[in-house]
Parts: sequence; structure tokens; C-alpha cells
Amino acid sequence: MPGPLHGFKVIELAGIGPGPFAGMMLSDMGAEVLRVDRAESVRGDAGDRAFDVLGRGRRSVGVDLKNPEGREVVLRLVERADALIEGFRPGVTERLGVGPDDCLARNSRLVYGRMTGWGQSGPYAAAAGHDINYIALSGTLSMIGRAGGPPVPPLNLVGDFGGGGMLLAFGVVCGLLEAGRSGRGQVIDAAMVDGAALLATMMHGLRHAGMWRERGTNLLDTGAWYYEVYETADGKHVSFGSLEPHFFQEMLRRTGLADGVDGGGPVPDPEDRTTWPSMKRRMAELIKTRTRDEWCGLLEASDACFAPVLDAEEAPLHPHNAERRTFVESGGVVQPAPAPRFSRTPGEIAGPPARPGDHTDAALVDWGFSSDELVKLHDCGAVR
Repeated sequence: MPGPLHGFKVIELAGIGPGPFAGMMLSDMGAEVLRVDRAESVRGDAGDRAFDVLGRGRRSVGVDLKNPEGREVVLRLVERADALIEGFRPGVTERLGVGPDDCLARNSRLVYGRMTGWGQSGPYAAAAGHDINYIALSGTLSMIGRAGGPPVPPLNLVGDFGGGGMLLAFGVVCGLLEAGRSGRGQVIDAAMVDGAALLATMMHGLRHAGMWRERGTNLLDTGAWYYEVYETADGKHVSFGSLEPHFFQEMLRRTGLADGVDGGGPVPDPEDRTTWPSMKRRMAELIKTRTRDEWCGLLEASDACFAPVLDAEEAPLHPHNAERRTFVESGGVVQPAPAPRFSRTPGEIAGPPARPGDHTDAALVDWGFSSDELVKLHDCGAVR
């Protein structure tokens, strides 16, 4: 059964990180995504791309955008597309002749998705940057880390992938829905600084309510002893998120804290912040008396809000993830499966990652180019 975006055609101007992630999401949901790679990246010795899982599920054409004929190739593709996504700095696609005005002149229904770190406007717009910088300026990085320590970058998940790639994919789908009603396309400005700020919306609300204080001292940022990660006897880790009263009581019962198994006396009111540091030390000592597997035997799949901290090799093998097929194997590489789930039109990985230019001729023919045109385009160096 085709995915929910089956029938939509998307052009992806190749980039790195969050751009391919957005293209992957759209492809996983059934859209036909055609990646336009730079002609100079098309090499016979490019090697195996199986591990480039962000590139899964779409074909690649090699195009020289600095060649006038190459630019015309992209504009021809735009005429048949529903959306285009790009992740260059502001003004780059305009200089290449494939900016929003150029493309919308060829296809007024086109949804033109742009993703940058700083956005298309503002004092930082033209500056270089990376995830850590975008989440720093958004205020979100300042909220992440332990008490008494510096902010801790959460990999590049918040800026690049959550605030960037995922927001771009969401914006494109919203644009497609609106274009279906209005018959008109538009430009999507997805900025990672905006997205990182948006992801922290709840924390801003808590701050205004006086419920968010210094980093690492709050309910959800390792301040509370019952929302924390602890080391086990075998040097592994387990997580607790026992926030609500009934979940909290279940955690006390199953760990033995309710019966004073550790000799520490009655457990204080969980809302008494003055007791959090001492209770965290007490909990750490208790958790270190058993191995991770032993704690799993006592707590796993219960209402104590518990889970073992699995590494990247363990996660695909866990019974819960295995039953749900949270991870799948494609091209010999175990990787996260398409998400979310759909009951009638499930997403799927459409194919393994392609090398640049793997499908230049076949894809261009499918998108309306003739064999004679392809010969001329190769001869003038517009495509490879």
C-alpha cells in the first residue's frame, strides 16, 4: 500500500544533515523525492553509500547548477514537482537561478521549502553556524545540563534534526495541503533557531509561571531525584520518570524504598525540593546494589515509569522495539524505521541510499526528458 504522501513529487537540492533528513522523512511517507546532486560529486569510485541512511529511499541525478543548461534542467523538473527543498545560505539559490521567484515563475503551485540555521532574515542570516550555535541563540541550550555545570549540547538533535529537518518536512506538508485548496504555492522559511525555540515552548511557559529555575534544578532536567538516570552495579544505567503520585508510589514499592529497604527511613514529600539532593544520593546508592538486568526484572513494563538505558547496538534487539519494528534492516544496515505509523497507508523505506548521479538518465526520462535531450545535456556537461 502506498504511503500517505504517495503521488507528491519533491525535488531535493542535495545538502548535508538536516536537509537529507527532511528528504528522508518525505520519502519514507511515500513522496517521490528526486535528489539533485552536484555534478562534481558524481564519481565512479564514490563507493558504497549503504551507511548514508539519511539518503535512503530516493533517486539521484547529477546536475551542474552553474551551467545554464544544468539550471534549465532543474527548472524543467520544477514544472512537474509539487515541492522543492533546499538548505543553502540565504541568496545562494537566487544566485544559481533556481531561487523561489525563478521556480514559482515556472510552477505557481510549487511549495518552496528553505531551511537555514538563522533564517532568511536578521543580523545573523548570512553568517556561518552549526546546531550548537542555533540552539544557543534560541535560549534552549541554556536549559540543558546539570546543576553547577555548563550547558550540554544534546548531540545535534534539537537544532539540525528537530528544529530544522523535521520542521522543514512539516512545513512542506502544510504547504502542500494549503496549495491543494488555494492552487497557489509559497515559500517556507524553516530556521533552526526558530525551531529550537519552538521545541522549548513548554519550558518558557514554566519559566513565566515561576516553575523553571536554574539549570539542572528543575523537575525535568535532572533536578528531581525521581526523574533521573542512575548507574547500576554492572556499570550500566537505568532511567526513572516517576512524576505523577501513583507512578511515584509504584516506583517506591518496586524499588523497596516504601519499605525502607535501604535503611534510609521514610521517603519525604517529592515536591520538597530541599530534599532532592539527599534523596538523589540515596537513590544512587540503592540502584548501585543491583545490575541493570536485575532492576529490569523488578521494574520493566510497570507503572513505575522505568526503562533501561540501552546503547545503539542494544536498542534494536530489545523485545519492545523488536515487536514494533522500531528498527529495520535495509541494504544490510540496521536503522530506525519510518515514523509515525499509519493504519492504512504505512510508510516504508523505498530503497537504499543512492550514490550521486546513480539515476541521472533514468530519472530524467521519467520526469519528461527525451533521449536526444539527455545526449545533449551530457555533451555540454550539464548533467552527469
